[in-house]
Amino acid sequence: MLSCRLARQAGRHSPGLRPPTIARQFGQTPTRSLFTKPSVTSPTTQTRGNAPRRHSKALALGPFFTRQLSGSPLPQSRSRFLNFLYRTAAIFGTSIAVVGVGVVGFFLYDASTYKTDAAHTDIAIPQLALNPRRGGPKNLPILEVSIDDNDTEEMLRQKDKPKLVILGSGWGSVALLKELNPENYHVTVVSPTNYFLFTPMLPSATVGTLEMKSLVEPIRRIILGVRGHFVQASAEDVDFSARLVEVSQTNSRGEEDRFYIPYDKLVIGVGSVTNPHGVKGLEHCYFLKDINDARRIRNKVIRNLELSCLPTTSDEERKRLLSFVVCGGGPTGVEFAAELFDLLNEDLTEVFPRLLRNEISVHLIQSRGHILNTYDETLSKYAEERFARDQVNVNTNARVGEVKEESILFTQKSPDGTIVTKELPMGFCLWSTGVSQTPFCQRLSAKLGDAQPNVHALETDTHLRLNGAPLGDVYAVGDCSTVQNNIADHIVTFLRVLAWKHGKDPESLELRFSDWRDVAASVRQRFPQAVGHLRRLDKLFHEYDADQSGTLDFGELRELLKQIDSKLTSLPATAQRANQQGQYLAQKFNKLARAAEGLRANDIIEGDLDAAVYKAFEYRHLGSLAYVGNSAVLDFGQGWKFAGGLWAVYAWRSIYFAQSVSLRTRMLMAMDWAKRSLFGRDLMSY
Repeated sequence: MLSCRLARQAGRHSPGLRPPTIARQFGQTPTRSLFTKPSVTSPTTQTRGNAPRRHSKALALGPFFTRQLSGSPLPQSRSRFLNFLYRTAAIFGTSIAVVGVGVVGFFLYDASTYKTDAAHTDIAIPQLALNPRRGGPKNLPILEVSIDDNDTEEMLRQKDKPKLVILGSGWGSVALLKELNPENYHVTVVSPTNYFLFTPMLPSATVGTLEMKSLVEPIRRIILGVRGHFVQASAEDVDFSARLVEVSQTNSRGEEDRFYIPYDKLVIGVGSVTNPHGVKGLEHCYFLKDINDARRIRNKVIRNLELSCLPTTSDEERKRLLSFVVCGGGPTGVEFAAELFDLLNEDLTEVFPRLLRNEISVHLIQSRGHILNTYDETLSKYAEERFARDQVNVNTNARVGEVKEESILFTQKSPDGTIVTKELPMGFCLWSTGVSQTPFCQRLSAKLGDAQPNVHALETDTHLRLNGAPLGDVYAVGDCSTVQNNIADHIVTFLRVLAWKHGKDPESLELRFSDWRDVAASVRQRFPQAVGHLRRLDKLFHEYDADQSGTLDFGELRELLKQIDSKLTSLPATAQRANQQGQYLAQKFNKLARAAEGLRANDIIEGDLDAAVYKAFEYRHLGSLAYVGNSAVLDFGQGWKFAGGLWAVYAWRSIYFAQSVSLRTRMLMAMDWAKRSLFGRDLMSY
């Protein structure tokens, strides 16, 4: 286009000059190949083109990047090889210059991040923050004003907002913080740990595939998004009537301090502890719930390897030290066994005596018939076959009876149905067998009495409100909670009230098919997880209309709803579920804040405001992933499942990489994977 425009301009200045002649004046033909020899021009043409060619250098842009920089063509040669070398040298030199500029630019930016002047300013701190008043049932200090409430103008505006207190810094809490509108609430996060842990990749940190710091994000950085406050302490109790949370922390003198934190809305996301299942000797086991657990496991594994190399270690003791046992065939246990095998198979042979590789054994004990029993059966079998190929001993239908200091006792059901007791020497044992309530949740459950019948987790309604607590004040998310499934009780109560309003006996109530559709719509709205069981309303109606009367009486309807109840399962205790619950609460809180002014104007301050403003929580299963040793399985439900080698591993990594909480952790994870491929895993204990 530029050549044509220049040709037209030249034509205007020299009307008698023909276009072909103009093209020759402005250099070589642009479509000429990179390695084509330059055409030989006649002396007449060269003389006629001297003046215009000097003008064209200032106007025309060459096809090559180097010519754009210098304004002159690259040296031409009759040799295609020399032409290639010229251009390669130009590109290489340009690349070196760009990299050099980038390095200099980085150092200039790095220098700008250092502060040489002290940042001391006068800060106005409320007296009530330094000397809080005492009160509550135990006459403890009450944290009504935080010492950083006046730090910025934005935080100053939030002082009088409704107080939202979040207990815990796990998946549910962080998802809530990232989605919450910072203008609506005065947020305080209480947690004994001041970081968020990316738990799905925790097994990788136990063997050095990923570094510890790559899996954690400081919680204070996350709280900055909502201009909130952080208190590093442990929740001890809740006074629901006074809206006070009792927390404790050990001070610098080693003494325990307790105080209250007031709330308008409380979100409990304190997680869970490992379920002991009543087994004796768990003090000899290791658990994998926190980053410190991963550090202890890593040190123990390396220590066992080093002890096995000592000349004073007997053959029998060496075999015991190199016997690694994993109790639990869920995702955590399976991924740890896979990561451990990778460490022993890929890095051990490089730096440790080969004798150790021959004597190492990895054992996995699972109480069910298959490992990964919540996954599709074909994926479970694939994982078992993969472990069998890698010489990981999988013991299914086995239950641990006792863990001793140097061995583990378990019973296993043989194919013929007989029960066999076995004892396995072990130098390391990981206990990963489900979850149980924390002591804090147990105290809350006991306080709420009959409203909390579940012994494994705090029970909430479908709006994630804690059963037994004041409506709309207290919520629970994550592993510490479970959503109730009592559809039958809810609908039966609904029908009783409906019958009484019409002056009828509930036991004599009969529903036609049109009435049944209305009941099913109420079930869908209140219990979204039951939608899949209410797809064929006509089939359910005719199936439970035992007397074929064309109506459902009270007893028949109750049996139908109980059948639906039995098919509903508890939501999985996974990071995926906690993340969705946190996002759900954030969206609902934002909507409640927007509707608050209208509700106050209409004098609506009590009642089921959550249901009036927002829908019930619906869990959407996005899939389950598991790493099984240089391969992975992916179960997305509805028949969508995949299993494979390294390509599946990269897919597994990509999904978790995308779910990481910040750009910082993503970059650190990527660098750790690169370091593993270049330098291997770190084999140090610290």
